[in-house]
Amino acid sequence: MITVILSMAIFALVGAISPGPVNIIATSSGACFGFRRTVPHVFGATVAYAFIILLLGFGLNQTLAQFPQITDILKYLCGLYLLFMSFKIATVVPLNVTEGTETLKGMGDLKHDSKIEQPPAFIDGVLSQGLNPKAWLVSMSGVSIFVSVHAQSTFYLLVFTGISFIVCFIGIATWAAMGHVIRDRLSTPSQQINFNRMMGLLLSGTVVSMFVGL
Repeated sequence: MITVILSMAIFALVGAISPGPVNIIATSSGACFGFRRTVPHVFGATVAYAFIILLLGFGLNQTLAQFPQITDILKYLCGLYLLFMSFKIATVVPLNVTEGTETLKGMGDLKHDSKIEQPPAFIDGVLSQGLNPKAWLVSMSGVSIFVSVHAQSTFYLLVFTGISFIVCFIGIATWAAMGHVIRDRLSTPSQQINFNRMMGLLLSGTVVSMFVGL
């Protein structure tokens, strides 16, 4: 049993820690808003991933095998959503940029020229993970390897779900923490804005990779 649990953890870690849209959003949010304010996104993505595993373990994987076009629909929905998130990330205005604008004006009652965006919320994490075809494909593989082959499939499904939840949270949180560390290196408003644009471009690049099969 210990060997199976270790294998589950390694499998989940590889899927959770590898670069992807959810982790890119976590890194960008960590750099712009800090680790603590990124936790809702991390938690939302983790809950969504665990829920996907449960759905597949209780039989949805057979439905997807019979109707592969469902995965294609997910791909298009995910692409649209990620492009929307790419735009939000690329155009976010860091807090200290707005504060600097206000200080230069010297007028506390003047309105900001730029709107301070909010960090990705719990629902953003749920959507970015729930619409991610990679999450579904990795979960299908995991269920096939660690759940379907056992007679006590429900027990192993719950174990795999629990391990995946913990490891997924750690994996995404690691990217958010890296973003938080990068935040300390972005000392000027121009550096922060350029970083946001780069992350937005990188996220949109994941959309291209989904459709060209990279």
